[in-house]
Amino acid sequence: MNRRTFFVLLGVPGAGKGTQAKLLEERLGIPQISTGDIFRYNLKNETALGILAKSYMDKGDLVPDEVTIRMVEDRLTQADALGGAILDGFPRNLVQAQAFDKITEPYGGVSLVPLIHISDEEAMLRITGRRVCRSCGAVYHVDFNPPKQDGICDLDGGELYQRNDDLPDTVRNRLYVYYKQTSPLIGYYFAKDLLVELDGTRSIEQVQDVLIGLLAEKEAVA
Repeated sequence: MNRRTFFVLLGVPGAGKGTQAKLLEERLGIPQISTGDIFRYNLKNETALGILAKSYMDKGDLVPDEVTIRMVEDRLTQADALGGAILDGFPRNLVQAQAFDKITEPYGGVSLVPLIHISDEEAMLRITGRRVCRSCGAVYHVDFNPPKQDGICDLDGGELYQRNDDLPDTVRNRLYVYYKQTSPLIGYYFAKDLLVELDGTRSIEQVQDVLIGLLAEKEAVA
């Protein structure tokens, strides 16, 4: 069997999943795969799946699980994913999780499911404080990583703004959607003995070291 490493990162919006996935990508040599990136790629390149997804989006409908699953499956056939992948934002529900089990079964299945814990209050603070440069896309935070000059990007002098996704009402809705759709995955993966819980309030480096250690333990047992 051609065993591959598959991480599924869980946690509320703002928990740091994307940051940890990028670091894991660098250390393990397997790609971070997010549904957002996959959708943008397929829509931009007008692939068959992108066109299909757009047909639903243009009508204001949600893209069906089947289409999202096919996009992920297609992405996993690319050369950089032959050793596995770090999934960020997928699966989002039990239907997607069960489908992903079938996709990964020939390669040893899902390796580990880290659940990064932070409070809802911490999530609100982290996300609503983000500011993004309109010109270069650099990301700042009003408390944790402020620019040298308020509202101005340090890199190119561009205007910093708050994305609609980062507005308080939007963040509360994102948290609601997470608890409604994604939180059942916690029980699903716990029952499979794949779930590990981490303190997301620790430093980025500390969380990363714990993740690497957990994976090493899991592979040693396997």
